[in-house]
Amino acid sequence: MNEIIKNIEAEQLKENVSAFRVGDTVKVYGKIKEGNRERIQVFEGTVLKKQGGSSRATFTVRKISNGVGVEKTWPLHSPNVEKVEVVRRGKVRRAKLNYLRKRVGKAAKVKELVK
Repeated sequence: MNEIIKNIEAEQLKENVSAFRVGDTVKVYGKIKEGNRERIQVFEGTVLKKQGGSSRATFTVRKISNGVGVEKTWPLHSPNVEKVEVVRRGKVRRAKLNYLRKRVGKAAKVKELVK
């Protein structure tokens, strides 16, 4: 890759990115702009996948809201993501948890990782 592009992407990286993995239940604090005001909205759910690298890295979080599954993909180094807080660690054996999309209720749970 071109050195100019590498330098531009390196400037956009966040210094303090919280460490979370696939299967973890996280709270994503996202900035929402409404007119001329800005507020922070919390999106809590299970991390289905992480993909990409450097400044292009993204992660997908899924939650059940009023019986309907809602997924949101967030850029990891975006200025609109205030912080990512880990609520509980999950014990999974896969990199992508696409099978959770077909499940509801207790079947959609991920076992907790106990250390």
